[in-house]
Amino acid sequence: MLKKSGRFVPAQQHATLTTGEVIRLLRELKEWTQAELAKRSKISATNISLLENDRVDIGKKRALQLAKAFGVHPAIIMFPEYEAKEISKVA
Repeated sequence: MLKKSGRFVPAQQHATLTTGEVIRLLRELKEWTQAELAKRSKISATNISLLENDRVDIGKKRALQLAKAFGVHPAIIMFPEYEAKEISKVA
């Protein structure tokens, strides 16, 4: 988008991420396998897969475990629609 003054402003985000997509995105940015994330978070690889595919709800305990493994605030994982800017900072 271009303002009249000739200065560009950032485009508005149109896509929203699910919790599972955020987990997968963060894992891939770290270049970790699901097995590596499972080891670091103490969540089974099966449950990592289920979470990434939005087949189970995250819950507070798992969000805390994943946040600790990734080194991010749990809100980034639990509330991706509000934390999209923070996710891009991690990248």
